[in-house]
Amino acid sequence: MSDNALDALWTPTAIGDIALPHRLAMAPMTRDRSTPEGVPTELNAEYYAQRASHALIVTEGTQPSADGQGYLLTPGIYSDEQIAGWRKVTDAVHTAGGRIVIQLMHVGRISHPSNTPHGRQPTAPSAIAPAGIMFTASGPLPMPEPRALSTSEVAATVEDFRRAAAAAIAAGADGVEIHGANGYLVHQFLASNSNHRTDSYGGSIENRIRFAVEVATAVAEEIGASRTGIRISPGNPFNDIAEEDTRELYPALVRALAPLELAYLHISHAGDEDLLDTLRGLWPNTLVLNRVGAELTARATDIADGRADVVTVGALALANPDLVERVRIGAPLNTPDPATFYGGDATGYTDYPTLTDQEKTGL
Repeated sequence: MSDNALDALWTPTAIGDIALPHRLAMAPMTRDRSTPEGVPTELNAEYYAQRASHALIVTEGTQPSADGQGYLLTPGIYSDEQIAGWRKVTDAVHTAGGRIVIQLMHVGRISHPSNTPHGRQPTAPSAIAPAGIMFTASGPLPMPEPRALSTSEVAATVEDFRRAAAAAIAAGADGVEIHGANGYLVHQFLASNSNHRTDSYGGSIENRIRFAVEVATAVAEEIGASRTGIRISPGNPFNDIAEEDTRELYPALVRALAPLELAYLHISHAGDEDLLDTLRGLWPNTLVLNRVGAELTARATDIADGRADVVTVGALALANPDLVERVRIGAPLNTPDPATFYGGDATGYTDYPTLTDQEKTGL
């Protein structure tokens, strides 16, 4: 990594009302370690507090409603118990000097009834089953055909996001990030292969971006645009998404979002540099970039070159609670263990050693 790129990482900046001491942030990562009721625990609080030196923490995807849950042991942010659980997390992060936003993730069709508190059929833009399996308490099972949301239910789902955003602020979060990426509900509305609707939410690009814009508008109205971000992943085929018009769709979406003056746009970027440059030019506020699979050198260069204002890292933040200190001084990094990414206990979660831990043990 060049010295110039390193210098760019460590300059202060801001995301909306949130002052950041530097520009290396933690990406959202599902960890499946909440209670079966979706309540964050003391272990979750410890995990996030350990990583408080990151410029900003974006939490794991958090369901805004019971219908929004897809995976086992993921947190929610719609009940009093969940709010209280998240308060433990935000208090711990703030005590450690960090900043944290809760990512609101409605999974849509990427679900199975046995993983939800009510056991109902998943909901989605259209009744199109995704390819793939879902891990459940009974083992891996095919994901069933979802039920298409009615037009009035789409509006009700927008309100679920609004209430969840208010709940996140009540839980002490510094803001929220709307998950519009990775094949979940917002992304399902955007993609023509998962959205076959014939009402005002389907068909044309203008209609397919409508849900994303309405969710962002509702959240910004509820908690303030300066505390609202949104994540997108143009061209990402994850969760059986196929986008035929990426270069037309995403500029249209960003143009529609720009007047809302959201705090940030978070792009999960997989390689279309021309599209990234187009979106950078269209977005008026902070652009947060996750360059998927890239070395830290390339990520830092994005800041030095003006392509991004803040960069996020996933697995490296997971495996290195003190990643910021390690990168600053050029220390070796811990290697992530994929076998412990999802579910379980403290192993692979809060037991990754810091430099101080390693000095004490001589490792």
